[in-house]
Amino acid sequence: MGFDFLEPINDNILRWIQSLSSQQLGSKVVFHTKDEFPDLDTVKIALIAVPENRGGNAENFVDSSVFRKEFYSMFPGNWHAGIADLGDILPGNSKEDTYFALRKVASDLIKRKIIPVIIGGSQDLTYSMYRAYDELEQMVNLVAIDSKFDFGKEEELMSANSYLSQMIIDEPNNLFNFCNIGYQTYYNSQEEIDLIEKLFFDAYRLGEVSNNIAIAEPVFRDADIVSLDLNAVKSSDSGNFTSFAPNGFNGKEICALARYAGISDKVSVFGVFNHHNSPQESVLITQIIWYFIEGFHYRSHEYPFGSRENYIKYSVPIEEETLVFYKSDKTDRWWIEIPFVTDGNNKLKRNTLLPCSYEEYLGACNQELPERWWKAQRKNVL
Repeated sequence: MGFDFLEPINDNILRWIQSLSSQQLGSKVVFHTKDEFPDLDTVKIALIAVPENRGGNAENFVDSSVFRKEFYSMFPGNWHAGIADLGDILPGNSKEDTYFALRKVASDLIKRKIIPVIIGGSQDLTYSMYRAYDELEQMVNLVAIDSKFDFGKEEELMSANSYLSQMIIDEPNNLFNFCNIGYQTYYNSQEEIDLIEKLFFDAYRLGEVSNNIAIAEPVFRDADIVSLDLNAVKSSDSGNFTSFAPNGFNGKEICALARYAGISDKVSVFGVFNHHNSPQESVLITQIIWYFIEGFHYRSHEYPFGSRENYIKYSVPIEEETLVFYKSDKTDRWWIEIPFVTDGNNKLKRNTLLPCSYEEYLGACNQELPERWWKAQRKNVL
C-alpha cells in the first residue's frame, strides 16, 4: 500500500503537541506515530508534509516541524470531521521516487474519499497529485493560485516552473480544464498567455481577483485539484524574502481563496507549495490550511452530488442559443448547462453543469455569452 511511504511524526513534535491544552488543534487530530497508524475510517482530511524541493532548484529541504507547531497551537472552528496527520513523505533517492510515493499515497486516500492536504515542497509535486487520479479514470480540473503559468521551456525537465507542460503532453491525458488564479502579466510571455486561450483554459489576473474576489468562487466549485504557490502572495504578507515578490495576494485574500477551495464539494486534493523555510511563511501556511478546513465544514453537497430538483431553472434566449441556468434555493449559487454533443465521444459524461456567477446570468440577460461556458463547450466539441 502507498501508506508504507509515510514516515511517522517526530517524537519531539509529538511531545510538544501533548503539552497543548485540550481546546487546541493538537488535541483534535490523530497522528501517525512510530507505534500507531490512524484509523482512516474516521478520517475526512489527511495532512501530509512532502519536504521535496529539488524541483525548485533549492538546496535545502523544508522543515515541517515549524508548520506543525504553529498549526497545532491554533484553535479549531466548529469542526466535526476527523483530521489525521499522516506524517511525511521524505525525499527519495531521486525526485521521481518522491513523485511516485506521493502519487500512491494520494491515490489511496482519494479512493477512500479522504482529502489529502499536501504541505510542500516545490510545486512540481502538483503533477503527482494529478497522476493520482489515473486509476479513477476520470477527467480532472486543476486550479492553480499562482503568479505564473508554469509551462516552462521546450525540453525542460520536470520542475516547479514546467509541471503544467508535462500534464498537457504526457499520456494518459486526463486534464480537462486548467484555471490560473492571480497571474501577473510581466511574469508570463505573450506566447504562454496565447496558449492559455488556444487550449480554452481560464486565467484571471491578480488585479481582477483582488478587485472582486468572489469571481473565483465558481472556478473552485468545478475543481478537483487546487495547487497554491506561495509566490502568489506578496512578500510583505508572506515573510518570503528569498524570492522577493512586491505584488501578490495579501494574507486575507489568500485565506479567502483557500476557504473557497474548501467549500467546493468537488475539490478532493489541496496543496500548498514553494515554501521557503521561513518561520513567518509557516504562520501563513497554517492559516491557509485552517481556512481550507473551515470551508470544508461548510460544504453543501450540491451538484454534482445532489439532485437538480432543488434548483430554480432559468432559460435565457441569446443569439441562436437558449442558455439554461440553475439557481440553488439552498445556497443561492448558480450553474449553467453545457449542451451535450451526441457523437458518443465527448469528455463531459459526468458533469453537464458548469458553476457560474449571478453576474454571468445577468450578462446573458443582456445578450453577453459567458466566456467560460463558450470555452467549456468548445472543449466538449473538440
